[in-house]
Parts: sequence; C-alpha cells; structure tokens
Amino acid sequence: MAFRRFALLLVLLPNVVTAQTHSGGHSPSPSVYAGEETRRIKSLSEQDLDEIARGGGWGLARAAELNGVPGPTHLLELADDIGLTAQQHSEIEAIRAQMQADAIQAGERFLAAEQALDLAFQQGVPDAAMLERLVQEAGGARAALRLVHLNAHLLTLPLLTEDQVSQYSILRGYSADPCASVPQGHDPEMWRKHNGCD
Repeated sequence: MAFRRFALLLVLLPNVVTAQTHSGGHSPSPSVYAGEETRRIKSLSEQDLDEIARGGGWGLARAAELNGVPGPTHLLELADDIGLTAQQHSEIEAIRAQMQADAIQAGERFLAAEQALDLAFQQGVPDAAMLERLVQEAGGARAALRLVHLNAHLLTLPLLTEDQVSQYSILRGYSADPCASVPQGHDPEMWRKHNGCD
C-alpha cells in the first residue's frame, strides 16, 4: 500500500510543480504595443502618416460611406460602371481635388498636434493644463480633417441619380444586387422590371 502511494506521488509530482510554476512563476507576455515605441509619432503607424500626408481618407468618412452617401474618390474609380456623365465626372473631380488639397492642409495640422503631444511625453510628464491643451488641439485637428472628408461626400451626393447611388452601394459591396437572383415567391419578369434589370 505504501509503495502504491509512493508511485502515485511520483506520477503526480511533475504536474504539481508545473502547475505552481505556471500559476505564479511565469513572465508576462509582451504588450501588443511592443515595437511601436520606435515610431516617429507613437500613436500613428507609417501607413497612417503616409495616408494623411497625401490627403487620403484614412477611414474618416465611414459615417457617410456606409450610410449610402458616396465619396468622390471611389466614384471616380467606378465612373464607367456607375455611368457617370462627362459633366458629373468633371464636377466630382473638382470636389475630389479640393477635398485632397484641404485634407493635406488639415492633415499637416493634425500631424503637428499629435507630434506635439508625443513630444510632451518624450521630454517628461506634462502638467494637467498642458496635457488638456495638447489633447484638445489634437482632437480639434482630427475633427477638422474628418469634416473635410465628410463634407466632400455631402457635396457629391446631389450630383448623382438614385440609380447611381444604388449601383455604387452594390459595387462597393454594401448591398446585394437585386438583379443577381429573384427571391422565392416573386414573378421573375415583374421582379426584373421593378428593379430595372436588363
């Protein structure tokens, strides 16, 4: 009987030691931010910096884009598929050019504000008043940049027909093509006629 207990102890002992080691003796895993400490501006990746510097959208117009209000850049990319007229193309191109110029300018302000906030922490710990000012400046600069992109969507919408807006939504993958399949229970001919299918 004593031998069995001793044998059982030998079998279980490695598991007990391993469990104790894992419960309190292991080192924590690295932060998901590890490696980002070498960035020029810690809160922004190189890709972010490049997109902002060239006046790219940076996802700031999603509130418009995903709610059925197309933006000028993607409209121009899909011009043939959407059937933009020469006049529409010209007017949308003008909106896009102005948006990009304004976004570059607003982006420079935003990057400078983020750089100032980053620098304040590099040089020490900012006091509460300085921190509040820097955060508000960065937030205001980001809001101004976002407004540039959202406003371009608003200016573009009145230039489009309802069918073009619908086609844009389909091509961008936001809604299904009603002509791709006829729902069960619908007369195929009437369905296609009602949805303007060829």
